[in-house]
Amino acid sequence: MIPDKIKFYTGVGMLVLFAGILAVMFSPVFDGKNGMRYIDELYNSISKGSVYYIPSVEEDSAKFVGTPLVATIQMKTAAQANQTALLYQATGASVTTSGVNLTIDGDLGKILQASLSDSDAMYHDEGEQIAAKYGYDGKQVLYNWWQSFKALDTDLKDKGVFDQSKIIEETQQRAIEPAYNYYGIQAEKIGDKAGIVVFSLVFYVAYTVWYGFALMNVLEGLGLKIKQMLPFSFIAIMKDKP
Repeated sequence: MIPDKIKFYTGVGMLVLFAGILAVMFSPVFDGKNGMRYIDELYNSISKGSVYYIPSVEEDSAKFVGTPLVATIQMKTAAQANQTALLYQATGASVTTSGVNLTIDGDLGKILQASLSDSDAMYHDEGEQIAAKYGYDGKQVLYNWWQSFKALDTDLKDKGVFDQSKIIEETQQRAIEPAYNYYGIQAEKIGDKAGIVVFSLVFYVAYTVWYGFALMNVLEGLGLKIKQMLPFSFIAIMKDKP
């Protein structure tokens, strides 16, 4: 027997409505996408507009034009080493490969500028342009830049050349990574989507609270009470005494 039918069936009704809304959210009714995917892509689009640091990195890298860079780095495969060699050769550097090893003798500033130029093109979704430039996929180009810069960063730190290591790491993290991660995503300004952003945040809070009250009503309808145990903040479910 249910001690409090009103609370119990109110909670059940709230849970049914909760499940119905959840079903809609997982249906492709938002421009052919489900609600979760639509919101995820919306926030990705908004965040893309806030990670465009390439111009500032270009300013920082300008001072390294004319700085010689000589290093031998290791790539994951011989094929990747050969692909990466094309990137550095395009900067005017002398490059030799031996299996997975890549020996580079060039201008650090020009290398940075080339990687930033490629990153900027990919950030603006110009992958075909980069693919045509090097003869293989644009995202793989960025990955090869990233992988080689990671190896260069380690090499420079081992040599104690920390100013060069710092600009390599900055370029890797603030230009190459965002361009790679956000390729193919349309950048949006939060001001243009303020309505849907505010609605989604309010809805998330209200929807979560709704579920909490629904569950509480069901439990209390069954004769259970949620009670705080002081002085601790643990929650205990207590059976009502007759």
